[in-house]
Amino acid sequence: MTTETSPPDYGAARAALLVGPGPAGRPRRAALARLTDDWLAGLLAAAGGPPGVALVAVGGYGRGELSPRSDLDVLLLHDGRLDPDLSERIWYPVWDAGAALDHSVRTVAEARSVAAADLKAQLGLLDARHLAGDQALTAALRSAVLTDWRASAPARLPELRDLGRERAERHGELSFLLEPDLKEARGGLRDAVALNAVAATWLADAPRDGLDAAALRLADVRDALHLATGRATERLGLQDQDQVAERLGVLDADTLLRQVYEAARTIAYASDVTWRAVDRVLAARSGRGRRAARPAFPFTGAGRGAGAVARGTVARRPLAEGVVEQDGEAVLAQGARPAADPVLPLRAAAAAAQNGLTVSYATVRRLAAECRPLPVPWPDEAREQLVTLLGAGEAAVPVWEALEAEGLVTRLLPDWERVRCRPQRNAVHRWTVDRHLVETAVRAAAMTRRVARPDLLLVAALLHDIGKGWPGDHSEAGEVIVRDVAARMGFGPEDTETLAVLVRHHLTLVDTATRRDPDDPATVEAITKVVGTAAQLELLHVLTEADALATGPAAWSGWRASLVDGLAARVAARLAGAYAAPVEAAPTAAQERLAVEAARTGGPALSLLAQSEGADPGAEPMGVELTLAVPDRPGLLGTVAGVLALHRLAVRSAGLRELDPIGAGPVLLLSWRVAAEFGELPEAARLRADLRRALDGSLDVARRLAERDAAAPRRRGIPTPPPVVAVAPAVASATATVLEVRAHDAPGLLHRIGRALDGAGVRVRTAHVSTLGAEAVDSFYLTDGAGRPLAAGRAGEVAAAVRAVLG
Repeated sequence: MTTETSPPDYGAARAALLVGPGPAGRPRRAALARLTDDWLAGLLAAAGGPPGVALVAVGGYGRGELSPRSDLDVLLLHDGRLDPDLSERIWYPVWDAGAALDHSVRTVAEARSVAAADLKAQLGLLDARHLAGDQALTAALRSAVLTDWRASAPARLPELRDLGRERAERHGELSFLLEPDLKEARGGLRDAVALNAVAATWLADAPRDGLDAAALRLADVRDALHLATGRATERLGLQDQDQVAERLGVLDADTLLRQVYEAARTIAYASDVTWRAVDRVLAARSGRGRRAARPAFPFTGAGRGAGAVARGTVARRPLAEGVVEQDGEAVLAQGARPAADPVLPLRAAAAAAQNGLTVSYATVRRLAAECRPLPVPWPDEAREQLVTLLGAGEAAVPVWEALEAEGLVTRLLPDWERVRCRPQRNAVHRWTVDRHLVETAVRAAAMTRRVARPDLLLVAALLHDIGKGWPGDHSEAGEVIVRDVAARMGFGPEDTETLAVLVRHHLTLVDTATRRDPDDPATVEAITKVVGTAAQLELLHVLTEADALATGPAAWSGWRASLVDGLAARVAARLAGAYAAPVEAAPTAAQERLAVEAARTGGPALSLLAQSEGADPGAEPMGVELTLAVPDRPGLLGTVAGVLALHRLAVRSAGLRELDPIGAGPVLLLSWRVAAEFGELPEAARLRADLRRALDGSLDVARRLAERDAAAPRRRGIPTPPPVVAVAPAVASATATVLEVRAHDAPGLLHRIGRALDGAGVRVRTAHVSTLGAEAVDSFYLTDGAGRPLAAGRAGEVAAAVRAVLG
C-alpha cells in the first residue's frame, strides 16, 4: 500500500540531538521527547486528524523522558468511530523511519478494560500524556485510569509489590552487581516508577529526599550506555563501563559503579519504607489493625530482617531506654531526647535488630538531625550497643541500611565512607566492600559461641576489610585504621592489639592452609608468630570462616574448612606446648599393594576413594582421593596432570613419596585429591588405561588437550593479568623450596606447570592447588634429586621455566 513518508528532517534532527554538543541527561531526554511529539503530531495531521481521535504517549515516553534507544509507547485513542486506515497512515511512517514502536489502538473503555486485566498496561497508562488530536479524549482517559487505580489500589498494590519481588529474584540487587540491569534489578528504574505509582494511589508516598536525583542518575547512565553500545540494552556490561564513564565525565569505571550503587540503594531503601507504609494502611483498611509489616523483599536487605518478626504488635511496647515498638517498627519514646543522648542511635538500632524489627524512617531522620556525635572515646554503653546490633545477625542488615541511608554509619565510623558502595572486581566476591563487611558480621554472629570474646570477633568482622578504601595492601592499611577506630571506641590496649592482629592477618590462616604443606613445621611456626595466644588463634580461626562464607560460594568449601581446621589444631597444640612435628606415616596396606602391583607390571596402579564433607550418610562429596603408584620415570607430574585434565578432573592437592616394595627399583606413590568438574567421575579402568598409554607414549596428552581446546566454541574472553611465578622466602619451609604460581585458571594449567617442572629436572614433594573463582593459586614444594631445597640460582631458573610455559 502507499504510505505517507516521515518528515525528512526527523531522523537528522534526532541524530544531531544525540551526538551533537547540546544538552545531555534529562534536558536531552526532554528535547528528544518534544522532537518526537512534534513529529507524531505532524503524522496525525497529515493522516487527516479527524475529531474523536487522539495520540497519547504512555510509559516512559509518557513521562516526557525519551532515552536514545527507547521504544515509542504510543496509544491511538478514539471514540469508536475510527477509520480503519488511519492507524496505518500513522504507524507505517514511524516504521519506515526505523523507530522502535510499541503501539495500540483503543477506546477509553477498551483501555480501561485492558488495564483492569494487565497491571503493566495500567502502570503505563498512569503516565499517559496528550500528544495530538482530541485533548478531551486524553483527559477522559487520564481521569478514568487514575480513578480506577485509586479504587483498585488495595488489590493492585500487593500485585505491584509481587512484581517487584519477582524482578529482584530474576535480576538481583543493582547495588551489588558488577554487571547490573539498570532497569529491572532491585533498586533500578522500574522500582522508581513503581514508587510513583504508589504515590498516585494517595495511600502512601516514598521518602523523597534524593529519590528523584537517584532515578535521574540511573537514567543518565542508561542514556550513555545506549549511545556507547548503539543498542537498547539495560545491562551495564564490564566491557562498556569505561566508555560509559567517559561519556558521563566520570573518573573511571569504579567511580561509575559507586554512583550507580548509591542511586540504587536510595531507591531500594525508599521502596522498603514505602511498602511498609502500604502494608500498615492496607492492614488498617482490612480491619486487621496495626500489625507488623510483611516484608517487601524477604530475601534481601531490609526485607530479610524486617520479616524476621511478622506478628501482631502492641502499640508502643517498650524496647529500651527511649525506644519503643509501634506498628512493627522501632520508634522513639515520647520522652526521648536525642539531642541529650548521643548513644540513642546505637541503642535504638540494637533494640530494633534484637527484636527482629527495623527502625522507622521518621525515627532515623530525627536521630540524624538531632543527635550529637559520640564523645571520644565512646562510652562503654555505645560500644556494647554496637556489639549488640552486630550480634543480631541477619536482623541487623535492614537496621544498618536504615542508619546508612541517613548518614549515621559514617558519623559513627568516618572510615566507612571509603568502602561504602565500593565495587569488588573479583568473581569470588558477591558483595560490595561495605556490604561484605556487614555480611561477615552476620556470619560471625552465628559463631559467637565458639569464642571467648564475641565482642572482638564481631568488631573485627565489621572492620576486617576497612583498608580497601586506601592504596596498597588492604590488610596493612586496615591494621592502621583499626588501631585508631578501636581506640576511639574505647577498647583497651590489649583488645586493640588483638583487633589489629585480626585485621592485619584475616587472610593469613586460609592462605597458609591452602598454599603450604601442613606437615611442614615451618607452616605451623609461621602462624604461631602471627597469633601469640590461644585466644587470638580462636578468634582468627572463626573470623577466617565468617569472612570466606560472606565472600561467596567459591571462597569456602569442606575441603578448605578441613585444611584450615587442621592447621588451626596444629597451631593450638604448638601454643599449648604439645605440638610435635609429624613424621611421614608408613604406607598403608592399600598403598603397599598398589606399589607392589606397579613394580610387578611396570605400569600404573590406582585406586579412587570418595571423601565426604561430613560424617552423615549421603553427605556432599568434597573430592576423590586418587592414589597412583607408577615406576619412577621422568615427566611423571606433567603426564599424570594432563591425563586428569583430559578426564575433567580438577586437582586440589598432590603429594608424592618413593617406595621400593620388592627391591626391583623405586616406585612413586602419588596421592591426589581431585574433584570432577561436571559431577561425574571417570571409570577407574578408563583412567588407568589412559595413564598407561600416556606413560608409554601412545597417548599424546598435550595434543589431545590442544585438540579439545580448539574444538570448544570460541567466546569473547576478558583481559586477565599476566601470571605470576615466584619463589617464596626460605622461611616458608626448611626442607624444600616453595614455588608459588598465580594465574587465571584454565583447562590443563597444572599439566603445563608439571611439564615445566619435569623439564627442569626437579622433584615435587607436595603440591597445594587452590582455585578461587577463575583464579588459580598453586604452591609446589620442590627439591633436588637428593631431596634438598634448591639453591637460590637454581630456584630462579625453575621459576623462569614455569613462567615461560605460562606466558
